[in-house]
Amino acid sequence: MKIVLPGGSGQVGTLVAWSFAAEGHEVVVLGRNLGGRASSPATHWRTVPWDARTVGDWAKEIDGADVVLNLAGRSVDCRYNQENRRLIVDSRVDSTRAVGQAIAQASNPPRVWLQMSTATIYAHRYDAPNDEATGILGGAEPGAPDTWRFSIEVAKAWERTLAEAETPKTRKVALRSAMVMSPDRGGIFDVLLGLVRKGLGGASGDGRQFVSWIHGEDLLAALRFLIDHSKIDGAVNLASPNPLPNADFMRALRQAWGARIGLPANRWMLEIGAFFLRTETELILKSRRVVPGRLLEAGFEFRFPEWRAAAGDLCGRWRGRPPAR
Repeated sequence: MKIVLPGGSGQVGTLVAWSFAAEGHEVVVLGRNLGGRASSPATHWRTVPWDARTVGDWAKEIDGADVVLNLAGRSVDCRYNQENRRLIVDSRVDSTRAVGQAIAQASNPPRVWLQMSTATIYAHRYDAPNDEATGILGGAEPGAPDTWRFSIEVAKAWERTLAEAETPKTRKVALRSAMVMSPDRGGIFDVLLGLVRKGLGGASGDGRQFVSWIHGEDLLAALRFLIDHSKIDGAVNLASPNPLPNADFMRALRQAWGARIGLPANRWMLEIGAFFLRTETELILKSRRVVPGRLLEAGFEFRFPEWRAAAGDLCGRWRGRPPAR
């Protein structure tokens, strides 16, 4: 099988590339700012340059591929000023449109296009979980900060661009992904564990906000499941079936690591910290209570449905990784 990963040079893309390449599949990563480099001897896949905006020579890789998994998009871990907002939107919409155009003009288009989206598209809520059938899309919550509404509009524009692409021979799936937890250095789990290791891994704010997550191994298994199940299209939530409040989430992580204390962070502390770290508190304070209704209905089985076991596994893997250079 040939799988093409536009924007696949980040944490999730590298996780996917290693996994599929290890199984003997042909993996091609489309990346920006490569200086003309078309491959890397340090990896087991090819890397091809693209501008993530216009159809170019890279489109040849999509013609004849089996799967396209588009992961392109500027990081949202930044302050939402006017310029960053423009870059966040454009990087997602432009890259998705370009991938759609490449698929549309291919003489042998891929059978499935997996397009990254985000679980942030759902409303901030505590009362009930958001699945694909009954979940409430966000943007109209009373008192929601402007930055929260912006993230939801980005997600909607992302999925709208996917829906507008005319690819009648290619099945399209919008991956509404929760936070991907893997032991890689620099990933979200690494950041959260860093707080725990420094004694700062207590509840954030009031700790009631739900944390939606998915273990990296379940993410990979879900991608394979979606590739193989040809009747699944449209929006699919990639998240553990058991989101939990932030206070419980951090407590389980502290216990998995063996940390005795974890200092909490009040909302005003988080606002100050986010300002100096050039990020937004939405990433911490919004309640993301998302569940994978369609995956469960289709018979997908999670290896790590509960955070306690997932945290224990990830801590063990993190300890076994070589330190970053």
